[in-house]
Amino acid sequence: MFYLISALLQIIDREAVEEVRSNREIPEIKPGYDIQLKVEVPENKRRISTIKGTVIAKRNAGLQSTFRIRRHEAGVCIESLFPLYSPNIKEMKVLGKRRVRKAKLYYLRDRMNALKKQ
Repeated sequence: MFYLISALLQIIDREAVEEVRSNREIPEIKPGYDIQLKVEVPENKRRISTIKGTVIAKRNAGLQSTFRIRRHEAGVCIESLFPLYSPNIKEMKVLGKRRVRKAKLYYLRDRMNALKKQ
C-alpha cells in the first residue's frame, strides 16, 4: 500500500515539474555556475530585484528542489536559498560556468572571507 501511494506522489510531482517547465524557461544550473536572478520581492509594492552570485549547492527533490547562491553585497558575503520552481523568480540567466569537482562548495565560505581580510 505504501509503495502505491509513493508511486502516485512521484507521478504527481513529476507532472507538476513538467507544467512549471512548460510555462517558464529554467536553465540547467550546477554548483560553480555564476547566475543572475530577477526575483520579485514582496514589499509594499512588488518590485523586481536583480541578484548575481555563484551557485554553491543544489538539492534535487522534484518540485521542492532548491539551490543556494553566495554573493558579495557591500563587502559582506550573503548566502540565499531559493526554490528552483518558485513563482517569485521571474528570470534566471547563466552568466558563466566554472568546472568544479564537488557537489557542494561550502569551502568557499572560508576562502571568500579569507580573501576579504587580506
